[in-house]
Amino acid sequence: MTLALLHTSPAHVPVFDALRDTDHPGLTLRHLVHEDLLARARAEGPDAVADAVRAALAEAAEGADAVLCTCSTIGGVAESHAAATGVPVLRVDRPMAAAAVRAGPAVAVVATVASTLEPTVALVREEAARAGRPVDIRTVLVDGAWERFEAGDRAGYLGLVAEAVERVAGSVGAVLLAQASMADAADAADRAPVATPVLSSPRTGLREAARLCGHTEA
Repeated sequence: MTLALLHTSPAHVPVFDALRDTDHPGLTLRHLVHEDLLARARAEGPDAVADAVRAALAEAAEGADAVLCTCSTIGGVAESHAAATGVPVLRVDRPMAAAAVRAGPAVAVVATVASTLEPTVALVREEAARAGRPVDIRTVLVDGAWERFEAGDRAGYLGLVAEAVERVAGSVGAVLLAQASMADAADAADRAPVATPVLSSPRTGLREAARLCGHTEA
């Protein structure tokens, strides 16, 4: 069983390899990194990279049982091309969005890239409609965080995200971290005196993608 992962940052590769080793030993992961897709989507909008995403998915699907798109900005575009790809295509944040709706009805979507907010909010609304639940969404863009990520200051990046989470957590039923790169901030927030669930996408996304491949947890 082989799962292809479409990334827009090489930083995600070791994260998903480690989760595979812990939760899904025996599942083969094949990583494809296209950093240009996020750069273009940020500048021109996710729809502007539709053709490039479709081509990347075709490449990813060769020899794979499913494809997981780990970029929230282009995740919706990736899923929209699933039929043409020929294998299941999952955006990594869909299982997380469903969990946020269950924990709602008030959900805070925290992001470090502005282009991620609109597609993530749309996804949460979609999952709320599917579940027949009301949802009130608050968005938080963490100023200055992405610049730290691009500079390689991972600790500073996660610190800013954790601070933003702690500021908003008490006013909502769940906090959703919109990007896979933010996942470790959930652990930092969990150590704070905050009872609100802080949800991240890598583990739940990989679990569902593994299921689509026919692979179960160890």
